[in-house]
Amino acid sequence: MTFENSKYYKALKPFKLEMPFGNYYFCEFFLVSELHEGIHFDWKKVKKLINEIFKFYGENEKIGFISNRINAHSVDPQNWVKVQKEYNFMAASAIVVYNNLGYMNASLEKHFSKKSIKRCISIEEAIDWIINLDEFESKCLRVELMGDINT
Repeated sequence: MTFENSKYYKALKPFKLEMPFGNYYFCEFFLVSELHEGIHFDWKKVKKLINEIFKFYGENEKIGFISNRINAHSVDPQNWVKVQKEYNFMAASAIVVYNNLGYMNASLEKHFSKKSIKRCISIEEAIDWIINLDEFESKCLRVELMGDINT
């Protein structure tokens, strides 16, 4: 399921960034990534995305990152190491997978990351996990969001 079709999209009113290699949804303290079909997400694309992340959130903000893997694509698992070493803006990440191969790839990527990565089977599960992390406990949206979604 795409983020735009989830129960959260309307309540969160994210900023949507369309890039040649994918769509990104910037919420208050996390973002959702949906890469296009067949893309190889290399370091050059990572740096372009991080530039946009810093424009939106600033360079010192810690955010959650959700990779919603609705399309088949490839990712260099070493990107996790490089991002954490050079930029260190992610508090935690969730990878939403829709098949066994996706789960195996996410498991491999999880081994490369020093930060928490949760493998999820739905966008809702990923968002629920991110918004309930202790790192975002002080964010006022957390309480407001749960009320908006459940009404």
